Amino acid sequence: MSDVSLDFNVESIDAVTLQASPHLASRDLMSPYVWQLDEGGFGLLVRAVPRAGSSAVDTGSIWYGTSIDGLSFVMDDEPVLSPGPDSLDIGGCEDPTPVLIDGRWVVYYTGVDASHSSGQMLYAEGKDLHTLEKKGIALASSKTEGNTKEATIERTADGRWRLFYEFARDDASLVGLALGDGVAGPWHEQPAPFGPRVDSWDSWHLSTGPLWTHDPDKPVMFYNGATQDARWRIGWIAFDRDCTKIVDRCVEPLITPPPQLERIAADIAFAASVIERDGLAHLYYSLADRTLERAIIRRFD
Repeated sequence: MSDVSLDFNVESIDAVTLQASPHLASRDLMSPYVWQLDEGGFGLLVRAVPRAGSSAVDTGSIWYGTSIDGLSFVMDDEPVLSPGPDSLDIGGCEDPTPVLIDGRWVVYYTGVDASHSSGQMLYAEGKDLHTLEKKGIALASSKTEGNTKEATIERTADGRWRLFYEFARDDASLVGLALGDGVAGPWHEQPAPFGPRVDSWDSWHLSTGPLWTHDPDKPVMFYNGATQDARWRIGWIAFDRDCTKIVDRCVEPLITPPPQLERIAADIAFAASVIERDGLAHLYYSLADRTLERAIIRRFD
């Protein structure tokens, strides 16, 4: 690492709420991807998961909604991406990441198979988020990198695509990096952007989070990390302009979930998206794989 020194302060945390149909309101919420709309207000794609005891057997569907203030969203009556009928995602649709390219939407998402034991990164395209057509595999799993998911993607200076993603290996979640010639590759694997740290809060599992490019020379990822027992927290890591070198990394997590009443309860805070307003980061994340929050974060350097 360089001698660059960054710090971040969480200035406020607010609940994110949905005005939703009974179908959506009966589900838990994860992976909130929020962005600013050109016409004003905010858009949201979110994964909705059947609650424990539900008769539904999918691992999730993806819903769209809009908001005036970025906290209270009015949701569609039906999901924009639902499981099946193809075997690639018959078990569930998870982890949406939308990108607007030349007037068309590309949505990366995780497709889960019928056994619910395997998934990989898929994508859909459409002229808007209500006319998405599933296109197939964006980044396939392999023998050494299973369950490719959680896309964080941006355009590089030379017009290619830089894709951070989560994958599974040796009972751990890790972060990979690839450069692609198009939205679905072909992908050229790069060295791992960062790894777990021994005796730390992120000692075993890692997952991608949103990339904040407030300073394009020092982009910051609000990433997700956990110990072996999957107690997830949100931290940050800063890269150089090309995301090839780490220039700084947090010591302690930036956001930790509140204490749980029971040890077996889900102890998870998981970042999904970030937008910038008035020089501050508005970070959207899920808690306990059930509810959504937004943290307003100030950067110091």
